[in-house]
Amino acid sequence: MSRSRAGHGVRIIAGKWRGRRLPVADSPGLRPTGDRVREMLFNWLQGHLPGARVLDLFSGSGALGLEAASRGAKEVVLVEKVPRLARHLQHVVAQLPAAPPIRVEQRDALSWLRQGCDRPFDLVFLDPPFAAGLWCEALQALQEYVWLSPRAHVYVEAPFRKPPPVPEGWRLEREKRCGEVLARLLLPATMG
Repeated sequence: MSRSRAGHGVRIIAGKWRGRRLPVADSPGLRPTGDRVREMLFNWLQGHLPGARVLDLFSGSGALGLEAASRGAKEVVLVEKVPRLARHLQHVVAQLPAAPPIRVEQRDALSWLRQGCDRPFDLVFLDPPFAAGLWCEALQALQEYVWLSPRAHVYVEAPFRKPPPVPEGWRLEREKRCGEVLARLLLPATMG
């Protein structure tokens, strides 16, 4: 989505919070992943989500990570650099009933990745601001600092007209155009 959803919300599509609307903060350039793309993505991930540790980098609205929590992820970490958006995410998370552990990290995603990982993640959502072009750098940090479990999948959302290349060391498992967005599911080449 190219427009902000100021004053609106995103709807959880499935799981224990199905139909619940989550408020989205007004922020220039914030483009929550739309319902249609999220539904397709979570269909792709059906067998991989229950019990997964999930990392939502460049969280923004938190739509991807919170949808994963609703659908059975055992733990979710939302990383958001903008302090106001991170505070908003903390408020939203505090309102969710019977949530699995959901942690909001108010940090620059790349700096946060470079700190290293104590327990790897099974699923990573990578949807940075399109103009920043941080996909390859983030994918490199995920591998270099061992953030990925042996069963890890990485979802990448990018502009359809100027998608980043699939970097060396990664394998494209699925890809689909959804309007102006290119949705990709990647695996490290040594996995899967």
